[in-house]
Amino acid sequence: MSAGSHISVLLNEAVDALNIRPDGVYVDGTFGRGGHSRAILDRLGPSGRLIALDRDLAAVAAGQAIRDERFTLVHSGFSAIKEQLEMLGVARVDGVLLDIGISSPQIDEAERGFSFRFDGPLDMRMDQSRGQTAAEFLAEASEQQLREVIKEYGEERFAKQIARAIVAARTGGDALTTTGQLAKVVASAVYKTEPGQDPATRTFQALRIFINQELEELSLTLPQCVDVLAPGGRLAVISFHSLEDRIVKRFIRSQQDRDTLPSRFPVRASELPPPRMVAVGRAMHASDAEVAANPRSRSAVLRVAERTSAA
Repeated sequence: MSAGSHISVLLNEAVDALNIRPDGVYVDGTFGRGGHSRAILDRLGPSGRLIALDRDLAAVAAGQAIRDERFTLVHSGFSAIKEQLEMLGVARVDGVLLDIGISSPQIDEAERGFSFRFDGPLDMRMDQSRGQTAAEFLAEASEQQLREVIKEYGEERFAKQIARAIVAARTGGDALTTTGQLAKVVASAVYKTEPGQDPATRTFQALRIFINQELEELSLTLPQCVDVLAPGGRLAVISFHSLEDRIVKRFIRSQQDRDTLPSRFPVRASELPPPRMVAVGRAMHASDAEVAANPRSRSAVLRVAERTSAA
């Protein structure tokens, strides 16, 4: 896969899940390089509309290549979906697609600082126009904060040792400003890894999630999706690791599950208002053929829910 290329994961499955109407209005919350957006546009009729969001300036620049009056691309994170739709005069939409994964160009371009495979500046910001870089965070974070971030967002069992090694390198005058420097420090602190996994994998994941506040963004976005969806509208979310998928799974369950009332609760479940969303089918995973063609799809999980007519 060459730098700058990107293969949209679960492309047909995600677009099928939206149950697209030719005259409907849809949101692609993570434009990336436009794979899902182009597929949605192919299914829309002349009166349909697609609004895409992305906080990555490179993705927004790439989206300028789509010349279609039905298409609008906005530089914004998806946590501002409700605000952006209001600004565009859109009250309700018929479907929202969120592809939470990092795009291949972000990984493959050394200057973005996402990957330990290429030595580049430790940036890691999806929106390079704002926010703290990974290098800036590493330069000022306490050992305890480093340990908590690496353990919570990377699920790294050697988080304590890695945090200590980062602080030791920093104290010794070795500023961690490149991906190669960080990967080397992490490798010195990790004694055992999963087969085929680089020692820096989980630490880089943790820093990326923290720098971009990815889990917080997702948690803020999901309730807004319910608010903007019209009855019968679909929400489709593709996640790539357990932390994201857990948030999506629990959110959908919280929207539809009325049978978990505490014992002796004064109101019966049947007397409660109807659920605002219901799950559609089971979680979907990439096929063996897709994984063979695109190994990055191996961990992808697609969950779908439909908006009910409940207020």
